[in-house]
Amino acid sequence: MGLESLVDAYLNHARVERGSSRNTIEAYARDLGGFLSFLAEQSITELEAVDLAVVSGWLQSLSLRGLSPRSSARHLSALRGLMRFLVREDELRGDPTELAARARLGRRLPRPLSEEQVLRLLDMPDATTPRGLRDRAMLSLMYASGLRVSELLGLKLRDVDLARGVLAAFGKGSKRRLVPVGEVALRHLEAHLKAQPPARRASAEGWVFHRPNGKPWTRQMVWKLVARYARGAGIPGRVHPHRLRHSFATHLLTGGADLRTVQTLLGHADIVTTEIYTHVSSATLRSEYARSHPRARRVGAKGSRGLGV
Repeated sequence: MGLESLVDAYLNHARVERGSSRNTIEAYARDLGGFLSFLAEQSITELEAVDLAVVSGWLQSLSLRGLSPRSSARHLSALRGLMRFLVREDELRGDPTELAARARLGRRLPRPLSEEQVLRLLDMPDATTPRGLRDRAMLSLMYASGLRVSELLGLKLRDVDLARGVLAAFGKGSKRRLVPVGEVALRHLEAHLKAQPPARRASAEGWVFHRPNGKPWTRQMVWKLVARYARGAGIPGRVHPHRLRHSFATHLLTGGADLRTVQTLLGHADIVTTEIYTHVSSATLRSEYARSHPRARRVGAKGSRGLGV
C-alpha cells in the first residue's frame, strides 16, 4: 500500500473508529499532506525509509518555514497518531516519532473573566425583549454550564430537561454528556423558551437557539455577540465564548471543586487538559491574597512560599 493510501486509511480510522470531528480530520489531512510533500522532496517513497532522521529533518524544515513551536508540535502530534496506527496495523515495525524531540511549548494559560466581569456581562442584554432574553440565556449557559460554542448551538429542545435542571451536550467526537444547569441560568433559559412561539416550543426537533428564519446560529454570530456585549460592559481585551468556558472551570476550582469533577463537566477526555486550570486558579488565589491580606506585600517581597499555593 502506498504512503497516500496509508494516510487515507488512518484518516478513515480517525473518523469512523475514533469519532474525530470534521475539523480534526481536516487538520490531520493538512499536516500529514505536508509530511508527504516533504517525503516527495526527499525522494522517499517507501514507508520503511521513514526513520528518526527523516522525522527530525521534517521538523527542522517546519521551523525554517517559520512555524511556531506550537504549530510544529501539532504537526508532530498528527504524525505520531499516523505512526502508532501503522504499528498497530502491522504496516510498520517501530514508531520513528517516539524519540523525536517535541517542540518546547510555553503553556498559554487561559484568561478567565473575574466573577464581577461575568455578572456585568450577563446583565447587558435587554431582558424586556425576546432577543435580549435569548442573548442572556446563551451567555448564561456558556458560563454556568461551561458549554463550547458548538455544544450550545447544537442544543435541541429534546436535549433540555428543565424539571431536572440538566441538559445533554454533544462534545468533540459527538460524545454525549449530561451537564447540570445552575438555578439562575435555568431561569434565563426558561424565560427564553417561553418567549418563543408555541409551535416552536412544541417541536421536539426544534433548536433551542435559532435565527428568525428557524435556522441555527453560526459560531461567528456567537463570537460577535459575546464581543459586543463585553465592549458594552467595559471589559478590556478580547472576550470570546471560550473565555466564558475558561471562567466556568477556573471559578469552580477556585471555589473548591475537585479536578475530576471539572474534567467531567467540561467533557475533557484527558485530565491533563483540565490541569491547566489549576495554574489559573492558583494565580487567582495569589492575586486575591495580594489584594486583601494585610501582610501580603511583606510575604510577596520574600517570595511566595508563605502563600501555600
